[in-house]
Amino acid sequence: MERRKLIGIGAGLAVLPAWWAVRQVSNGAKEDWRTDTAPLERAFPLLGPLSGARWVSSRDDDRGLPSPELVISGFARLTPARFSELTTAHAFVSERPTNDFSSWFEKPLKGEGPENPQWIRSDELDRDGSGHSTNLWFDRRSHTVRFWALNPYG
Repeated sequence: MERRKLIGIGAGLAVLPAWWAVRQVSNGAKEDWRTDTAPLERAFPLLGPLSGARWVSSRDDDRGLPSPELVISGFARLTPARFSELTTAHAFVSERPTNDFSSWFEKPLKGEGPENPQWIRSDELDRDGSGHSTNLWFDRRSHTVRFWALNPYG
């Protein structure tokens, strides 16, 4: 009888993860990142209207400890016209992002973004001062901007 109980418990434990995954999909579980563009358009008005985004915030995950500072990180797509305006008006250099989404809250973004990006950056477009710190990298082929910003709303 003990053996049957152990087999039953083992079978139940093996089915539990699959049941949970099916339930999450059927309930429309949300993605690990945000896709709303309005907060990004407020944080980065110079980018103009955005046509899409995947981003995360240091305050999105309920870890039990509130984050003292807000950091947002992710990707957004610019309109081709706005991308052209920015790259014409500012000096850019080839530069890759300095980290690969190394913070705990950025993990969902690993492997996301444009395929084979050729990142460029403009120091003129990054802000630094009064508690604001922003880094923007642009990919010419996909009109994508990768961003990392500390306290973007002040």
